[in-house]
Amino acid sequence: MGPILITGGAGFIGGNFALMAMARGERVINLDALTYAGNRATLAALEGDTRHILVEGRIEDGALVRRLLAEHRPRALINFAAESHVDRSIEDPGAFLRTNVTGTLTLLDASLDYWKGLPPAEKEAFRYFQISTDEVYGSIPVGKFTEESRYEPNSPYSASKASADHFVRAYRHTFGLPTLITVCTNNYGPFQFPEKLIPLMILNALAGKKLPVYGDGRNVRDWLHVDDHCRAIFAVLAKGRPGETYNVGPDNTRENIEIVETLCDLVDQLAPTPGRRSRDLIAFVADRPGHDRRYAVDAGKLRRETGWMPEVEFRDGLGRTVRWYLENRAWWQDIQSGKYRGERLGLGKVVAA
Repeated sequence: MGPILITGGAGFIGGNFALMAMARGERVINLDALTYAGNRATLAALEGDTRHILVEGRIEDGALVRRLLAEHRPRALINFAAESHVDRSIEDPGAFLRTNVTGTLTLLDASLDYWKGLPPAEKEAFRYFQISTDEVYGSIPVGKFTEESRYEPNSPYSASKASADHFVRAYRHTFGLPTLITVCTNNYGPFQFPEKLIPLMILNALAGKKLPVYGDGRNVRDWLHVDDHCRAIFAVLAKGRPGETYNVGPDNTRENIEIVETLCDLVDQLAPTPGRRSRDLIAFVADRPGHDRRYAVDAGKLRRETGWMPEVEFRDGLGRTVRWYLENRAWWQDIQSGKYRGERLGLGKVVAA
């Protein structure tokens, strides 16, 4: 059985997937640009394991992608690589166009040529797998998005991911490329870059810094532990039907303020600071431009067709996440010593593409 080629495999979700894949006995070819959110330290446990090959490079480099496909003959290409932070997309939409749209198109072109040249059995088995986000659907006041819901992206980030999904769909219908798309809800867990809500709140609380909460804090998200997400990807890779999209979510919607307050209580429980209560650090700030109010997806199709079920209970998952950041200070302290220091993004001057 051939290896899996993953892109963005030194990032948050891709890195966790690489670790899980290796634990399952897979061989992994890992292409990552190692930008601010790609971290070799995430993959430290794989150091010296010849079944894992880390290649530094960008998904927009078509020659490199084609070489990796030809040399390693993977049975699947899973695209985790993406600019993913909404606030950064407000600062610089062009970076999201280049990576999320042009990069995806480059991967599709290379995969199509590779797939066409495979012998019948390998051609039948190959999958191009796109990792997407529920933000492509926009905001929903009540109910849940299904795979048939209309795309209505509201940020430069979600617009770039929606465009990428449309290209994946087009390559399936126009050229026959066997594609899969998963649309996931908000992920959390170990190795998440600290600009995201949950790690940012944990690290700010530990440092006694303000905990900035957008608007009234009532925006709703469906929170998915990254391990459950990775298990869903394996399930779709094994049982998903080519050309189909699968929503991935645990049906675990929470208001942002509830998440922040729960994290405050966990930090105070696990790493108390005498004379300080983390909830007192909460500070409501001006809302993010175009901030979607509520996301929720129906993952019934995924459960029916693959048998996937979430395994991580939310409160337990949050506790495990707080403990991970407490026990892995060197990982995030190295990040904080670099360019990103936990400042708010998304309010600066927009940079043209």
